Amino acid sequence: MSTLPLDDRDGVIWFNGQLVPWREAKVHVLTHSLHYGNAVFEGARIYNGKVFKLTEHSARLVKSAKMLAYDLPYSVAELDAATRQVVAENKLESGYVRPLAWRGAEVIGVSAKGTHVHVAIAAFPWGAYYEQKAIRLVTSRWKRPSPESAPAGSKAAGLYIICTLAKDEALAAGYQDALMHDYKGRLSEATGANLFLLIGGELHTPTIECILNGITRQTVMALAQKRGIKVIEREIWPDELARATEVFLTGTAVEVQPVGMIDAREYPVGPVTQQLLADYAALVRS
Repeated sequence: MSTLPLDDRDGVIWFNGQLVPWREAKVHVLTHSLHYGNAVFEGARIYNGKVFKLTEHSARLVKSAKMLAYDLPYSVAELDAATRQVVAENKLESGYVRPLAWRGAEVIGVSAKGTHVHVAIAAFPWGAYYEQKAIRLVTSRWKRPSPESAPAGSKAAGLYIICTLAKDEALAAGYQDALMHDYKGRLSEATGANLFLLIGGELHTPTIECILNGITRQTVMALAQKRGIKVIEREIWPDELARATEVFLTGTAVEVQPVGMIDAREYPVGPVTQQLLADYAALVRS
């Protein structure tokens, strides 16, 4: 993965309908979304020059904005075309795509009424999210809010502040990521990835009441079912971690990521995790 800062690179970014030089893709400091967190974004991976499940990601960006009470000025098809263009212009065979929509600097104040909506799409090289084969998680003190307190189904920038806090605390404690509970104390997810437990030969994953229903999550569930593995979405409580024989995370950035430890409890990288990791790797590159 490149160590260059993200604001000082060669290439182009799609910005409000045009390709602009990378270093010129800028916004004003009084942009409404910078102050009030109502930007929405996506993350998608590029494999063999193509964005995996591109249309699903574009559609979710549109949905996220609607959940935050605004409409994007571009259709899903237009976003798809723009993404393909920026990937091609940057000559990327593998990497990461980051679409972002935000409300502009026309007004300042809690209300966003009167702001214009902007959209940008960047694409850049991207390697493995974690260096470790199996990562270590620590339970975070930060909890996912109730769906009555936050638009959990939206990939909204403001919802990620607790993820940043939780992950930075986990890194400081010597772990690679944090495991978050929700407002009821149920298992929820990691800071940017969905959680799966293998219990009694079946895959169990938390309900999506307080979390994003990840595109990779849905993909891996389908792969498991094709293998004849039963998948159960339900409330899962922390004491059930003792019953799990394998644990892994899923997400666009992390792909299928084995978990080797949660707090002081260790887990093997077992056959189900290995099979689904291989199946996912084959699918995205097919």
